[in-house]
Amino acid sequence: MDIVDRFIKYARIDTQSDENSTQTPSTQRQFNLAKEVEKEALEMGLSDVSLDNNCYLMATLPANTRKKVPVIGFIAHFDTSPDMSGENVNPRIVKKYDGNDITLNETKKIIMSPADFPELLRHVGEDIIVTDGNTLLGADDKAGIAEIMTAMQYLLDHPEIEHGKIRIGFTPDEEIGRGADKFDVVKFGADWAYTMDGSEVGELEYENFNAASARIEIQGRNVHPGYAKGKMINALHIANELIALLPENERPETTEGYEGFFHLISLNGTVEEARLSYIIRDHDREKFEARKWQMINSVDFLNEKYGNRLKLELKDQYYNMQEKVEPVKHVVDYAFRAMEEVGVKPHIKPIRGGTDGARLSFMGLPCPNIFAGGMNFHGRYEFLPVPSLQKASQVIVKIAELVARDASSPEN
Repeated sequence: MDIVDRFIKYARIDTQSDENSTQTPSTQRQFNLAKEVEKEALEMGLSDVSLDNNCYLMATLPANTRKKVPVIGFIAHFDTSPDMSGENVNPRIVKKYDGNDITLNETKKIIMSPADFPELLRHVGEDIIVTDGNTLLGADDKAGIAEIMTAMQYLLDHPEIEHGKIRIGFTPDEEIGRGADKFDVVKFGADWAYTMDGSEVGELEYENFNAASARIEIQGRNVHPGYAKGKMINALHIANELIALLPENERPETTEGYEGFFHLISLNGTVEEARLSYIIRDHDREKFEARKWQMINSVDFLNEKYGNRLKLELKDQYYNMQEKVEPVKHVVDYAFRAMEEVGVKPHIKPIRGGTDGARLSFMGLPCPNIFAGGMNFHGRYEFLPVPSLQKASQVIVKIAELVARDASSPEN
């Protein structure tokens, strides 16, 4: 199956996860894609194909060499972001993009313009897959799944390419931070792996944010506003005070590169009660811990002011994988070399986010992140250049080839 057709087939299947669910997977619809990929894996002849009750799918491409080659893995995730609907996704291919505005939805006058998204201009002349403006596209991470499955089919069709044992794995609920929760690293059995979950072509990442979530509940006191003096305690105003205590120049919209932030992701409530949700991010572990203390101290200050009306739930989510990948830097070097050999310029950069690979690295499976090719994830302006999709799959094949080539060399 052509990689574009494969991706479009996957994209049409709704797999949106749900952060309010306590089940694994958080939505049963993720099984719809999992079962489709399981079927493909069996039909193409992969071995050890297993789909468990938690929607983790694993399979093996057996080695075609007698040499002692490290077992490598490739991982992607089934779910799409809760930030925007993934139902009735209608992908469309813009042929040989000309650098002008793209009308995603004429009826709703939804336009994707290089004036707003200048990265479009890096893909002039290429075929680009876009949405119809009503949903996200789902390249995060259905592009990664398509790339891995297409690479496995290519290696099966080209037995002249020597490779060791390759394990592939697909997870649920990555977008809500639970993708690695029930991933069986021992069962997976790889020496190291790569998540195919990056963005722009050439991206290679082995540094990511340290991450925590903060949920704050505020109990106010509501009385008739005409008789409120000295009695009313407005939970919404306390929420605003908390927001003001955190630095306004340390938010996602004002930071880049290695700069961390506090990100308010939800605020709702009434005079009587209010709830805020934050995510806290920083690449530097000491700065990350300092940010958490800043949140704690801000809540403590308001509790002292208003009489213990705030309740804070603070949870670490994942840590910077650099700590675990640096000691085995050769796994990054293989990806770097593979990109160069297929004509892609590697761009090593920190992830301003996280992947399954971050947590897997701390679970004993070093796992850098490789580009999947999509852009503007999690919204209606998401797009996927076809050459980027194809190159990512070629990188997978080349990594497998390079690892086997090195293992077969005389010095080994």
